[in-house]
This record gives sequence, structure tokens and C-alpha cells, in this order.
Amino acid sequence: MLVDLPPSLRYVSAPRPQRRAPAPPFWRRVLPLLAALAAVTRIPSFRLPLWNPDEGYLAVQARILAGGGTLYDTVVDRKPPLLPWLYEAVFALCGDDSLRPLKVLAVLAQLATAALLAAIARRRWGDRAGRTAGVLYLLASIGLNPEDTQAATFEVFMLPFTAAALWCADRGRWAWAGAAVAAAFLTKQTGGAVLIPVLWVLWRTAPTRNAVLRTAVGLAAPVIAAALLTTPTGFVFWTVTGSGAYASFTGSELHVLVRAVTNTAILAFACAGLIPPVLRVLRIARTGAADLWLWLASSVAAVVIGFHFFGHYYLQLIPPLALLGTAALQILPRDWLHRAVLTSACTCALFLAWGLFAPRPELVHVQRLAAAVQVRTVPTDRVLVWGMHPETYLFADRTPASRFLTAGLLTNYSGGRDGPQVGEKYAVDGAWAHFRQEMAERPPALIVDDSLGKPFAPDRVPTLRRLIEGRYTERATVDGAVFYVRSPGG
Repeated sequence: MLVDLPPSLRYVSAPRPQRRAPAPPFWRRVLPLLAALAAVTRIPSFRLPLWNPDEGYLAVQARILAGGGTLYDTVVDRKPPLLPWLYEAVFALCGDDSLRPLKVLAVLAQLATAALLAAIARRRWGDRAGRTAGVLYLLASIGLNPEDTQAATFEVFMLPFTAAALWCADRGRWAWAGAAVAAAFLTKQTGGAVLIPVLWVLWRTAPTRNAVLRTAVGLAAPVIAAALLTTPTGFVFWTVTGSGAYASFTGSELHVLVRAVTNTAILAFACAGLIPPVLRVLRIARTGAADLWLWLASSVAAVVIGFHFFGHYYLQLIPPLALLGTAALQILPRDWLHRAVLTSACTCALFLAWGLFAPRPELVHVQRLAAAVQVRTVPTDRVLVWGMHPETYLFADRTPASRFLTAGLLTNYSGGRDGPQVGEKYAVDGAWAHFRQEMAERPPALIVDDSLGKPFAPDRVPTLRRLIEGRYTERATVDGAVFYVRSPGG
């Protein structure tokens, strides 16, 4: 029998406390933000078929390698092999008609760099610092001429490895830290500069002999493997010892200094959100980030080495600047963070607009030359384009007649020189002997003089001038470039 209890005696269950939903994991929130920023900042890269001659050089190299060529033998460059191999692999998977797959990989490379910087900052200063470092890096990452920042070339693919090297060192993963330094070096030689902060972190952690050995093995093994996969002597010559004339400051000093000042000023403007906090903190406190300062200093040295100061060299400075700016913002009042992000977003928007609307007259010129080459040759013909635009071969879909894809390696003009140290005697050692042999064994059906009056014009290069005068006839002029066809019996 049920008894109806008075209300005062009835049991009333206590209300259950509301369980707060757990905060979403850090990376679940941050990665989509960084991915969106990486994609937006690199939208201009998809606007054009390519942005600079380095992309053209890599694409032509990849085609030659895919056709059975050998790096540092049948095709040569002063760069390490990792990026030509990447281009070759992407072309094998996706075809070689477009660089869009490489541009997508460049977006992922920027995302990887930002994520690694975020991880480093988060470990040191917390979640907010992690978000700050990743965002500030991406906002500053396009802060130079679009042809330097939007191209899918060496620095863009080098930076994830430099960030990974410091990330691994921060966690005591010494073999991987060494391997990351090696990968950065194998993408571009100056990437090896990150070894200095890695060694600093190693020293500061009172390393054991085992840690030092693991770092050394991680560093040496990939480099030795790359040398063996190419040719050891060719690898050493083309990546280390064969660039003496290129890495000289003599000649065109004013020209080079103007470029250095200009690109420094552009990057300083792009980093207007990062630099003031760092300078402010230098006046009031120490950040305790010696490894980051060493990373920045070694990166500055890497920009200076070679004395050319091209804009894309400066990309190496942005990751350590982003981390130093983040470190400073942890000390300063919160409104500094808001100003830093807002300023960086505004400068990023300006550089994004530059990339979206900047004219590229050199690309139009190259496309006209390539169309004219196609009309005057058949697909099996070999062509020599005497100029600084190897992408002409790419657009024309013709095989280069020489392993030297530009006139730079044969005259030193590729260093940005404008006169005093340009000519045959400044070529890479042994280059002209190989060139004469190539012209004798397989003379090109067509020579395109695209020097346009620059210091490497044929009238200033006796060997090329004699070749043209003895075996070729001038046939046409296209957009200022002179076309020479092989004479009967030539």
C-alpha cells in the first residue's frame, strides 16, 4: 500500500552539477586557423604559371632527370638535389604540364613551418604563445616581392626543416635534429645555418657522448646518401666548392648594396608587427631566448653569404623573428599583442594585393619567345636559349642543347652582376670545355639570343660569337630576342 507523504518529507534529488564540456584540444582549434591563413596568403601563387626563373629551372631539371638525365652531369646547378628530386617525383605522379601540385605542396610547407613554430612557442610559453607564433609567421611570410615569396622554390621548402631542427633539439631528439639540419642543407645550402642554434641547445643541455654522436650521425647520413645517389665529386663541386666567383662581393657593389637596402626595408615593413615588441623588450628585460637569437644571427649570416641579397634569401629570417616577437609579447601588456596581430594583418593584406595584381612583363616576354620557338622547331629539336629564363624551354616544350640552362653558369651573370665580373673567364671551372663539346657533338637546331644587350651578350662572349658566326644564320627577332637557325652543313 502506497503512502502519500507530505511534501516536506518527500525526497527531492539534488540537481546534478552541470559538467563543463572539455575545451577542444589545442591543435584542433589552431591547425584549421593556420591552414586557412597558409592557403589565403598563397592564393597569388596560383595566379601565374610560375613566378620566377628558379621555378623554371627546377621544372626543366626535373624533365631532364625524368628522361634519364643525371644531376651534376647531364644537367647542373649550384643547388643541392632535394628540390629537383621533389619536382621530378611530383611530375611523375601528376604530370609535368603544370606547377600547381608544387604550389599546393608549398602551401603545406608553409603550414608545416607555422605549426612547428607554434609547437615550439607553446612548449615554452603556453597555448596563447603557440597561436601567436603560428599566426604571426604566416602573416609575415609573404612580406617581400611576390616573385620571391609566392614561388615554389628553395626557401619555402627549406624552412619547415629549419623549424623541425629546432623543434627536435628542444625535445632532445638529437638524431632527428641532425637529420632535419641535413634536409635543410640538402634543400638549400644556407639552410645548414640552423645547425648553430641546434648545437647551442645541445651544449646547454649538458650533452652526453651519445647525444653528440646521434646528432652527428643524423646530420651526416642524409648528406652522404645524397652525394652517393648523385656523384660525390659533382655533389661537392656544385654545392660547395664551385661557386667562388658567384660568392664574391667584387663587382657591381653599388648595384648589390641597393638591392640589400631595398629588400631589408621591405622585410622590415612586413615585420612591423614583430619588430617593435622585440625592441621594446630589449630595453626592459631579457627574453631568455639565446637559441632564438642565435637562429636569427645565423640566418642573417646566411643571407649575407654570397653578397647578392636577393629577396627570397630574406625568407630565412622570418621564423626566428616570429618566435622572438612571440617571446617579447609574453612579457608586454596584452594590448601589444592586439597591435602586433592587427599591424601584421594589415601589412599582409598589402603584400597579398601586390601578389594578386602585380604585372609580370618578363613572363609575357618568355611566353612569346616560347611560342616562337615552337613554330620554328619540331619536338625532337634541341634548342639553346642564351639568357636567364630557363622557363623558355618549359613553355616551348623543347629539350635544352646544353647542361647549362642559363648563361649565368657560363658568364657569372647569374649572381646579379651588371658588368665588371661577367664574361667567359668568370664561368664555373670547366664549364666552357663541356659547352664546346656539347655544341660539337649535338649542335642545337636553333639558338635564341635573349641577352637583350646585357653584359653576357654574344658580342662579349667570344666562344659563343664564333659558334654563331660560323654555323648559324640570323632568321628573326622576337620581342628583342634574336633567333639563329643552323646553316646548311653547319
